[in-house]
Amino acid sequence: MKTEKPDYYFETYGCQMNFAESAALKLTLNGRGWREADDGESALLVIINTCSVRETAERRVFGRLAHYAALKKKRRRQQNPLFVLVCGCMASRLGGELTKNGADFVMKTQERFIFSGLLAEIEEWSRHGDITRSIQAQEKNEENEKDDENAENRRETFSFAPSHHVEGSFRAFVPIMHGCDNFCAYCIVPYVRGREFCRDPAEISAEIKTLAERGVREITLLGQNVNSYIKDGVDFPSLLENIARDTEGTPIKWVRFLSSHPKDLSLRTIQVMKDNPVFCRHLHLCVQHGSNRMLDAMKRRYTREAFLELAAAVRAAMPEITLSTDILVGFPGETEEDFEEILTLMERTRFLYAYMYHYNPREGTAAFNLPGRIAPEIKTARLKRVIDLQMKHSAELLRSRIGDIEEALVEGLSRKNRGELVCRTEHDEMLVAEGEAPLIGSFAKVRLEALSGNTLRGHFLK
Repeated sequence: MKTEKPDYYFETYGCQMNFAESAALKLTLNGRGWREADDGESALLVIINTCSVRETAERRVFGRLAHYAALKKKRRRQQNPLFVLVCGCMASRLGGELTKNGADFVMKTQERFIFSGLLAEIEEWSRHGDITRSIQAQEKNEENEKDDENAENRRETFSFAPSHHVEGSFRAFVPIMHGCDNFCAYCIVPYVRGREFCRDPAEISAEIKTLAERGVREITLLGQNVNSYIKDGVDFPSLLENIARDTEGTPIKWVRFLSSHPKDLSLRTIQVMKDNPVFCRHLHLCVQHGSNRMLDAMKRRYTREAFLELAAAVRAAMPEITLSTDILVGFPGETEEDFEEILTLMERTRFLYAYMYHYNPREGTAAFNLPGRIAPEIKTARLKRVIDLQMKHSAELLRSRIGDIEEALVEGLSRKNRGELVCRTEHDEMLVAEGEAPLIGSFAKVRLEALSGNTLRGHFLK
């Protein structure tokens, strides 16, 4: 029977929001006296925070559940149980099906209110050694919830944690909204994350103040669609103005935000970015496709022409800015002519980098039953052409930077060479330079001297 502090281990998959939410859950665990284990083999509780955007992400989680199911059998024979909690988007999408595959507990994205109760039950086992106690208590709680007239109301209200900071980190995520109302035809997110729910601006300011007091240097505002933020009369550009004031004179020197939907990025937001240098000169703007016919089928609610005008407006306001994007090829009904319009849009916009993928059907989305699915070999060939073009653009843009002097945030030691430091510019360019560990977490001037793959190389200036 365990008598020491209970320990936990996290496996987090998917987007930055999942990593922010895992950080918040860790704060709850740490606050209750739990300690983080080095791996899942020895922990009392394994928490798997999941993603449902692509089928490959779900298959990986099922593989991990199978691994832990085998490990649980072995450890319970030794009176050393292992409990597995699955949370995140797969929990919302599949619910109880996950318990049939090895999960002991399932916590949907809008059910964080049950987390402390689950921990209390496991802690009870840790004190008394009753292997089945927490599982039985969970089953009882689920039965009680069916009779609780307030249970559904609690489920429908997403709650933000007061902090999402990883202890000791000089960078932090700050979620500002949750869910999505767009219902793009290919996307599962609105079905697993729910409708848009925005965080109180006072809570956002309070978290940023705390982060500044802890010496954080860079924050990233998160949401499935940050540009649609509005709460108590405060819209997204107004929130950015508040944040610019909140960070003035603090250690927080850079602010980024993800993800931006082109239909909601306003000219006022662009102006606020221009007027406040705390906002990094980089913008991730998800175009998805270059064909109006495909954009309409995807239910993106903007045109190719509107996107190009928006990109031009951003660059007119901030000529030094870099853009990145998401590109989806092989959507049902995509012709060769449609596909070629992706390439011509890429040539005109010249993104610094892109997340590129081919369409994978997701059951429950509007596109799942669409006719005209593209053969796998055609999708693969088209994706390769997109990747090749993007690699060409990335190399050209990065090579043009050689000789420049750039301020960079020093992030850590290089894995390949412990005598080098990995840094990131405000344009979201990665670079390495020879240096020592005390520089980590600080801003430094770097002269850019060469390009290796997609990574710039340089040296620090005194």
